[in-house]
Amino acid sequence: MKSIPVALTIAGSDSGGGAGVQADLKTFAALGVHGTSAITCVTAQNPRGVTGLQAIRVEMVRAQIEAVFAELRPGAVKTGMLFSAEIIRAVVDFFSTGHRPPLVVDPVMVATSGAVLLKPSAIRALKGQLLPLAALVTPNLDEAEILVGRKLHSRADLRAAAREIHERFGCAALVKGGHLRSEREAVDVFFDGRTLTELCAPRVRGVSTHGTGCTYSAAIAAHLARGEKLSRAVALAKPFITRAIARSRRAAGHFVLNPSAA
Repeated sequence: MKSIPVALTIAGSDSGGGAGVQADLKTFAALGVHGTSAITCVTAQNPRGVTGLQAIRVEMVRAQIEAVFAELRPGAVKTGMLFSAEIIRAVVDFFSTGHRPPLVVDPVMVATSGAVLLKPSAIRALKGQLLPLAALVTPNLDEAEILVGRKLHSRADLRAAAREIHERFGCAALVKGGHLRSEREAVDVFFDGRTLTELCAPRVRGVSTHGTGCTYSAAIAAHLARGEKLSRAVALAKPFITRAIARSRRAAGHFVLNPSAA
């Protein structure tokens, strides 16, 4: 029997099923990849917002990662909500030793609802310790502004930010411009130190959902686990997330992404 690729998500649990580990595992499955997980936080969450959050003990986060690598070694790993500097350091310690698969960092800092999901000390640890180990970081507009320390208003700003993030942290950057309302298209900018690429798609109107960043970065990790090069993985993930948004369905009156149709 043919074996399928494995990917690992290190992220928080969304009780509403729209984002976090739940979104990642749905995406891995939709792309023919076996999904494994290390849960960092448990959230009480629904489409209206986050009402509670509890971090998992650092030792347990590390144990989950070690258990996956012992028997289900992933071909790629992504991180989502890491919450604290202590959890980030545990991930850094693990990925600093030995040969590790490519790491995609979705720098989850603020929820769509506005809830803060990353402590200030954790932001410093992410910048100084985790990003230098990453193959790719995938900030949205708000997160990219935090990483470069200024507001971004245009497509030219996205290009400059992608270059600056690579220069500062040493990893490739995918700066997502979906929240850039000055653009008629949903444009993202990818820079790997050599090539700068703009990925454009029609802006999907009339759909309000969350979990898009989780799903996008999980799709990139899935394609990396399948053996694609980074630039190709990003190029394949862009239409995937666009279709997942465009084909969103309703669940109890709320829009939910539909990665299985992408």
